[in-house]
Amino acid sequence: MKKVKPSPSELALLKALWRREPLSARELHDRVGPELGWSYSSTRKTLDRMRDKSFVAQSEIHGIHVYSPAIEKVETLASYARDFAERVLELDGPFPVSMFAGSKLMSDKDIEELQAVLDSWPDSEPVSKDGE
Repeated sequence: MKKVKPSPSELALLKALWRREPLSARELHDRVGPELGWSYSSTRKTLDRMRDKSFVAQSEIHGIHVYSPAIEKVETLASYARDFAERVLELDGPFPVSMFAGSKLMSDKDIEELQAVLDSWPDSEPVSKDGE
């Protein structure tokens, strides 16, 4: 299976969606636009690319396009953690999830799931929300 690793700007949009979904492009832009220094059109283009990559799902509510994450939060963050461990720390195996303690993005359940994913590293691969 191909690894799922969104770009930093794609990750910013996904983080907003993992906190609350679904959101319209305008709502997403209002949440991450200032952080990224983007125009609304840049947010829209990035969402279109993310939809094409199957990182987000697009649907319609009351005539407005809304977006939901199509990839799993824990699996995606595990991919980032693996990348950091391999490239920066030059680790060959799993590392403790204590570095995620106090995360505003992850619940205790998420951290437990992350520990399980990292414990199986390097055998595990990130997957989409529908299990593909």
